[in-house]
Amino acid sequence: MGSVSLKIGDGTARFQRATLCSSAVNILMIFSVITTNLFALYAFTASPNQPQHSLLHHNNAHKNISLISEQVSLILREIDLSQKKLAQMEKELLGYESIDLSRPNIASELKLFLQRHQLPLGKDSRTGITEMVPSVGHTCEKNSDFLSQFMNYKVFGACPDDWSVAQKLILKGCEPLPRRRCFAKTVSKAGWYPFPDSLWKPVGNKTVNWSGLNCKNFECLNGKKLSRECIGCFDLVHGNENVRFVKAKSKNDFLVDDVMALGGGGVRVGLDIGGGSGSFAARMADRNVTVVTSTLNVDAPFSEFIAARGLFPLYLSLDHRFPFYDNVFDLVHASSGLDVGGKSEKLEFLMFDIDRVLRAGGLFWLDNFFCANEEKKQTLTRLIERFGYKKLKWVVGEKVDSVGSGKPEVVLSAVLQKPVRA
Repeated sequence: MGSVSLKIGDGTARFQRATLCSSAVNILMIFSVITTNLFALYAFTASPNQPQHSLLHHNNAHKNISLISEQVSLILREIDLSQKKLAQMEKELLGYESIDLSRPNIASELKLFLQRHQLPLGKDSRTGITEMVPSVGHTCEKNSDFLSQFMNYKVFGACPDDWSVAQKLILKGCEPLPRRRCFAKTVSKAGWYPFPDSLWKPVGNKTVNWSGLNCKNFECLNGKKLSRECIGCFDLVHGNENVRFVKAKSKNDFLVDDVMALGGGGVRVGLDIGGGSGSFAARMADRNVTVVTSTLNVDAPFSEFIAARGLFPLYLSLDHRFPFYDNVFDLVHASSGLDVGGKSEKLEFLMFDIDRVLRAGGLFWLDNFFCANEEKKQTLTRLIERFGYKKLKWVVGEKVDSVGSGKPEVVLSAVLQKPVRA
């Protein structure tokens, strides 16, 4: 579960810089309006010190109007120049500019990938496009040296055994990754159980790739507290996993069958955000519900373990837009993995994407979300209320933070129903 609760970058930077730029432009425009009005007021209200001929007065007025026009034009040019400078600064700060392929340390494979390629049969009649444009995250530009290191491989050869390098790039916002033309390391899958027996059978140590990890077996992992939701979560026989979601330890632990009953029998496909070792998806599979589990391999081979259980792991960070169409899920389940670095803006982005993929009438199950303080709880509560979800269950309680302070902390569990919007 810890795979999605990482502090991925500083999501507030773009908001602070954008706000700064917008404020500067607004101040400049207000100043120009005030200045223009002052010039106009001076031109049309100022009286000459001595009586003058009406023609001379007309000429002076004409000169004043010309002067005002010149000043206004100058101010408008300054505003336009300032806006261009601010836009360029924003591009440089946020990394919107394309990667400079002329750098000497850029890998040749990266250069080839980032070039535009003409479609082999010419213009596509349905979409109108004429070339293939590479897709790569804009923050890759800020990690171009690291990215070039990742792209140094032999074409049609074996990929370097460096998945941890790829994950670091993903966590820096550099996704999708451009590596394409090499063969990933294969691991023996001997000893896998057939479905559905695989859901609750132990996974063998030889069926996953342990490179880049401190632990080299599941026995080692089961002795660690990887996150609030993954304490011994790879022990499917003797640990807590075999009773999760079917046996409650506190009032904040909702049972699968109770939540599904709230859905009126309409739960068929779901999404589990940061599902740890996949036990929620396994419980739902027992009830013929298909659940996709988003995860990352942080300190443990979560993705491979979930796949070994016959379930569907989705390898991506929560800074990434969910690769699903709108209104496709009947249920979205999330716990403290929803805490994306404690940034309110990033949480808002994530909530909007959850709302996008959840169908009208679908259920959003917030499961034991740790609220470090009252402010955090209020922030989440206000955000949920803005979406207009119906509160089917809402329980606030306390649980011991077994990973952090070890003290009781406030947790929020809720089942919310998405409304039908006009």
